[in-house]
Amino acid sequence: MTTFFSHKIRRVLFAVLTVGLIATAVTACGHHRSHDWGNSMSQEQFMERRDKMVDRAASKLDLNADQKKLLTVVGDKVFEQRQALMGATKDPRAELQSLIAGPKFDATKAQALINDKSGALQTKSPEVVAALAAFYDSLNPTQQQKVRDLMEGRHGWFQRG
Repeated sequence: MTTFFSHKIRRVLFAVLTVGLIATAVTACGHHRSHDWGNSMSQEQFMERRDKMVDRAASKLDLNADQKKLLTVVGDKVFEQRQALMGATKDPRAELQSLIAGPKFDATKAQALINDKSGALQTKSPEVVAALAAFYDSLNPTQQQKVRDLMEGRHGWFQRG
C-alpha cells in the first residue's frame, strides 16, 4: 500500500513541479522589465549579476569560500537550464504571439513548444537540483535556519540593504 502511495505522490509532485516551472518560464518570457534578465543577456552579464548575488547571499549567510563556490555552481546550472528553456528563439514573446496570430489558436505548435520546454526541464533540472542540494547540504544548521527564515520572509531576503 505504501509503495502505491509513494509512486502516486512522486508523480503528483513531479507534475506540479513541471507545471509550475513551465508556467514560470512562460511568464518570464512575457515579462519585460528595465533590467536585462531577458534572453539577450550575455554570459558575461550573467556572470556579473551572479557574482553580485553570491556576494550578497554570502554576506547574509556568512558563507565560506567553498560554500560560495557551490552557490556559484548553482547559479551556473540555473543559467544553463534557462538557456536550454530559451532554446534557439531570440524572441520568446513573438514565439508565443505566433500561437494566436491566425484566426485559430495553433494547438499543435503550442503542444510542441510545451514538449520542447518540458524536455529541457527534464534534462537540466536534475543538475540544478543536485547543485542546490550540494550547496544546502554544505551549510551548517545555523546557516540552514537563516535560509529557511529568509525564504519565509522573516528577514527581508529581497529587500535592498
